[in-house]
Amino acid sequence: MYTYTTKGVCSRKINFDIEDNIIKNISFIGGCDGNLKAICSLAEGMEVETIIKKLKGISCDGKPTSCPDQLAKALEELLNE
Repeated sequence: MYTYTTKGVCSRKINFDIEDNIIKNISFIGGCDGNLKAICSLAEGMEVETIIKKLKGISCDGKPTSCPDQLAKALEELLNE
């Protein structure tokens, strides 16, 4: 299980597993419950690179980032380790 501490958004953390380049068991701590459940449901079972491509750069309410963008950043950070 990986835990990423978010920056600049309402959610505080993102937890997830990666297995064979597939994201699983995604959960956000804090934030907009319904929207984040939807993001988790849609991203579950997808390849890491596909999620990054789809979510990177999404902004929220005039902020330069969003919870989906933070998930993409978490995954990029993990790939760069």
